[in-house]
Amino acid sequence: MVRPTPTRGAPSRNASVWSLDAESKLGAKTPRNGSVATTRSEVAASARNSNAGGDDEKDGENDGKQYGRIIGDKYLEEWQNDDTIDDNELAPLKKIEGADIPLTLTEKVTENGKEYIVLLFANGDKENPFNWSPAYKGLITTLLCLMTLFIGLATTAYSSGIGKMTTEFGTQELLGQFGLFTFNFACALAPLFLAPFCEMVGRKIIYVGGYLCFSLLFIGLALGQSISTIIGLRLLLGLFGCIGTILVGGTFDDLYEPQHRGQPMAAFSWIAILGTVGAPIYAGFIDMTIGWRWIEGVQGIANVPLLIAIVVLFTETRGGVALHKRAKAVRKATGDERYVASDDITTPSVKILLKNSSVKAIQMLITEPVVFAFGLWIGFTWFVTFMFLSVIPITFQEKRGWNEGVGGLPYISLCIGCTGGWIANQWQMKKYNRIVADESRSVTPEDRLYGAMYGAVWLPIGLFIYSFTQYGYVHWIAPTIALAPIAFGIYFVFESTYSYTADCYGQSASSAIAGQGFLRNTLGAVSPLFASQFFHNVGSQYAGLILSIAGTVLSLIPFVAYKYGPALRARSKRALVY
Repeated sequence: MVRPTPTRGAPSRNASVWSLDAESKLGAKTPRNGSVATTRSEVAASARNSNAGGDDEKDGENDGKQYGRIIGDKYLEEWQNDDTIDDNELAPLKKIEGADIPLTLTEKVTENGKEYIVLLFANGDKENPFNWSPAYKGLITTLLCLMTLFIGLATTAYSSGIGKMTTEFGTQELLGQFGLFTFNFACALAPLFLAPFCEMVGRKIIYVGGYLCFSLLFIGLALGQSISTIIGLRLLLGLFGCIGTILVGGTFDDLYEPQHRGQPMAAFSWIAILGTVGAPIYAGFIDMTIGWRWIEGVQGIANVPLLIAIVVLFTETRGGVALHKRAKAVRKATGDERYVASDDITTPSVKILLKNSSVKAIQMLITEPVVFAFGLWIGFTWFVTFMFLSVIPITFQEKRGWNEGVGGLPYISLCIGCTGGWIANQWQMKKYNRIVADESRSVTPEDRLYGAMYGAVWLPIGLFIYSFTQYGYVHWIAPTIALAPIAFGIYFVFESTYSYTADCYGQSASSAIAGQGFLRNTLGAVSPLFASQFFHNVGSQYAGLILSIAGTVLSLIPFVAYKYGPALRARSKRALVY
């Protein structure tokens, strides 16, 4: 088991000048007013006061470590006149001739017997993503959520055109369902191998390159002349589409400090589900009026404005990239090869990164009860989501005789349900914040589960109601209403799975979540292949009842985790013990 302790994070994720450890070594004390020294000026002042009593320790050197400040000559005058930039006088200031860099903090470290001077952001540094304006952070978040929405729409809009597409190609409809399988299976496998490379080269190049290829593939999908071409292109569409979802969580890490990260992550979860369940609302009408090829064509055209906006408006969010450029400029100006960004010397090798994202992910999925249980739970929700792409047409088109366009309107209920889940999740977030603020008790990952315990139970409730309102003689409003609690519960499964897993496993959380993502997308991939046969052969009512029973059993997971989670984490070698 691993105990969580304050550690020095990579500069790209830290808005502070130095780590908490560095501050303590500089002698930071509690100010006279009783508050904790949190700003750089307070740290500096308290350290000066502590040294004034006869401590002749050399400025900028503590416990063998040396801290400094560097600045390019072009920025020196600006820094002297700007009160918002760090004014720490403990560390010596060095002007770098010929390097166009703003005030930057340095720390001498030794790695593998070699000395380096690591560059860190100064307080108030405008290139630190944590210091960007809330409006610009909101713009970046909106762009990422819109990209996620369009990728989700592309995942399922395809299903509305399968019937006419397979008729045109003279093949079985089951082969058309393989397009859903290949998309989701690519989303299951690709992150296990691509995630490390995405992290190494920065965010923007991956977003722009991946989304460009994603958008171009719709040309082939709209013009394809064989089912094999369509299936192959859907595989590639899933490959490039999943790249965006791999990086969104990490991008929010770049932009928001932990206490401000909950809202954008909640919005991301909502949009991811909304896009997946919302596409048939319009895709059925497109297929019915102008044909299945235009389902792909319209989506391809719709992606173009967003692609342009990402190219123009999106700025690289990894602070380490900016620090790497500064280090390169300083090395060129001074000839001193010791100047580096933290990522230059701490980033693991490709082999280690691949092991963490693939081998370790599957290993944790198999060996960690928490990872497997929540992975199975979220996998079941994706299984149900993609199964209902076949189930809803059976309920409303086959049994009630609705046409394809009108038959897609019940999906509006799913959109309302997941939106209601997102709104209700505000209660969970407020409750968690109150727990964090309560100094009389410690905060544990189990405090993330209140929403799951009270919200996710609506998934099996909705499945049960839907099961016995599918009869053709029952008014259509009954099964339509039943879809809303299904999506309401699905949202809480998503939200609780990712937040609880992240809190349980700390530095191993990315591997744990990758394993859960593999299971989720695999189950989502296989369900369309037999959904229609399952509901026709078993009977719609009893097939739905089986799903509701399975959902009921799985809804016990957060209750079990709440009670036994600490004991399970204590047994784990990778989980944190709070």
